[in-house]
Amino acid sequence: MTTEKKVARRKLTLPGLAGQLGNVSKACRIVGYSRQQFYEIRRNFQTYGADGLLGKLDRLMRLEKASADRVVQLNEEQVAALERFSPEFRERHIEAHHSGDLVAVDTFFVGHLKGIGKVYLQTAIDCCSRFAWGRLYTNKMPLTAVHLLNTDVVPHFEEHGVPIKTVLSDNGREFCGRLDRHPYELFLQLEGIEHRKTKVRRPQSNGIVERFHRTLLDEHFRVEGRRTRFETVEQMQEALDAYLVTHNTARPHQGRGMNGRTPGRAFLDRIPANDNPQEDNDRNIDQTEVA
Repeated sequence: MTTEKKVARRKLTLPGLAGQLGNVSKACRIVGYSRQQFYEIRRNFQTYGADGLLGKLDRLMRLEKASADRVVQLNEEQVAALERFSPEFRERHIEAHHSGDLVAVDTFFVGHLKGIGKVYLQTAIDCCSRFAWGRLYTNKMPLTAVHLLNTDVVPHFEEHGVPIKTVLSDNGREFCGRLDRHPYELFLQLEGIEHRKTKVRRPQSNGIVERFHRTLLDEHFRVEGRRTRFETVEQMQEALDAYLVTHNTARPHQGRGMNGRTPGRAFLDRIPANDNPQEDNDRNIDQTEVA
């Protein structure tokens, strides 16, 4: 008989002895346990049976084995909770399978221009190819968000015969409102585009356009702001247009699934009629998102 079993047998006699004597304190003195240990032993025995009389490590090992062997059926709410808090699911990427499958839009506060006031950037980026559009405005009204889509984004897709399936935005007032009144919602309905919104206070849900804003800030706005004295929004727009041409047509993109192509090249390669199944496999390679 092992030492653990001897200790367990000794503990097992304690409740019985206390019942025979009718005195817990006397039984504890005879066996050599305190009253606190007596109640702990009784509680473990009532909860776990004979296994509760083993040492804590042995109980945990048996409990782990029993839990591993038990099959648990999870409902939809439990699965959603696991996905929400699991690091594996938190690292998921925005998926777009072809050009026009998902276009992310957002508003970015650029800064103050002397004599003009606040300057905002309306941005749109094709999540599959990373092809980007941007226009500067002095406000962030719904009409400015519509103007970018109607002037730059939709014509570019129509020129290549590619429909826009879905637009992804945050819950800003320039993007969201009543379906029968809000200009942005009405424009999307007229164009037959689905409107998908991110979770509130979850900017990473629209991570591609957020990362592009950081690139614009680090590589363009801060650099041009030190190098050029802008007096009008039009001058800022000319500089931005030149940067976007470089970004879209001349600069190899190192982001996930881009394989070193420029956004312009990737846009053409990922048009549904030109889609290559082999490239679908390449897009599953887990690379760091770098704009």
